[in-house]
Amino acid sequence: MLKQWFTGPFWRRVLVAFVLGAGLGLALNTYGQPESPSMLYTALTNFAKGAGDLFIHAIKMLVVPLVLFSIISSITSVGQQGIGRMGVKTISMFLTTALIASGIGLLIGSLMNFETNIALVAGEQKIKHIPPVHEVLTNIIPTNPFRALMEGNILQIVFMAVLIGLSINALKEKAAPAKRFFEVGTEIMYQITRYVLQLTPIGVFGLMAWMLSQLGIEALYPLVQFIVAIYIACFIHIFLIYGGFVKVFTNTKLIDFYRHIFPAQLVAYTTASSYGTLPATTKAVESLGVKKKYSSFILPLGATINMDGCGGIYPAIAAIFIAHIFQVPLEFTDYILIALTATLASVGTAGVPGTAMVMLTVTLNVVGLPLEGIAYIAAIDRIIDMMRTATNITGDAMVSLVIHETEERVALREPSSVSTKEGQPSSN
Repeated sequence: MLKQWFTGPFWRRVLVAFVLGAGLGLALNTYGQPESPSMLYTALTNFAKGAGDLFIHAIKMLVVPLVLFSIISSITSVGQQGIGRMGVKTISMFLTTALIASGIGLLIGSLMNFETNIALVAGEQKIKHIPPVHEVLTNIIPTNPFRALMEGNILQIVFMAVLIGLSINALKEKAAPAKRFFEVGTEIMYQITRYVLQLTPIGVFGLMAWMLSQLGIEALYPLVQFIVAIYIACFIHIFLIYGGFVKVFTNTKLIDFYRHIFPAQLVAYTTASSYGTLPATTKAVESLGVKKKYSSFILPLGATINMDGCGGIYPAIAAIFIAHIFQVPLEFTDYILIALTATLASVGTAGVPGTAMVMLTVTLNVVGLPLEGIAYIAAIDRIIDMMRTATNITGDAMVSLVIHETEERVALREPSSVSTKEGQPSSN
């Protein structure tokens, strides 16, 4: 029995923990008399709260080193392939669509009525300081990098990571030991993340039991709204944004694009893995006429850093959702920070199944939202992750097609201009 538990799918363990935690919480709420708690009620709720706090503390431990190492490693791995014109266009498109995805997430999250009759209370209350926009931009540059690491200032850490990654690429062979150090460090952090994610069922069980013991079944209703919001935003991004890029920058008919990419979307939806879908995505884009020299570069890179669903839409909606259920007001500056952080942090979202949930802590930290909200939505992460992944691989396919067609047009013009010059008589 115990062996089956640990060898079973991760999402199933989280779901079982959610059901058991919810069952215990509802039983305590119904029969435990929270207004005049017994010793047994107090002991069980304290145990549940402690189990949830254990998970939250473990998640917090990961954030700073995971962001630092993964972003540096992603930048140096791109530099190793040789960026060039195609690389610059590819990365620019990835970042552009990620920023648009964040904007769509913020829009849908703001339009959805997440107002509920419950008001969760964070274990650690923080006094929010709302800085003006110019102060936010100025504070991205750390005056003391070590203090930024100690205090977990995510935007400053991201800024440092980008600079370090670009510097390693510029120094080439001289910085080879540093490049190897961050590559190994990233793999170590991914392995630690795998270990910590094994605590997710414990955290979900504990926090759900504790929360429902206090609030009752009404605490579950907002999760349905959250799922609906994610799916609406992903559909808008897939058909409106990606479709717009295909329509404007390629000669491919939209119906043909979606018809060819649909099998890969099904694989992505069922496996919830961008890496696992790579063969299907490659087959789909090559059936659209994309040459292998483009797909072999863009698709693996996209599976690493193009995370519109995981790094754009998801953290934006999740941040607004968690702010609502914890009754934390968000200002205009917070929305800017959410969009900026979600876009930049998307670079480090890939690599490990479930990392999107860990990287959500980056966005929540920046705007001062309680991390307890992560365990609240963790139980439905599999349902959301399937749609996020389908969105991600559709973006990879779109970028591959756009880069292929635009680069091929440039290649057709360049030989013609050369032949014209060669055909001109010499001036001598």
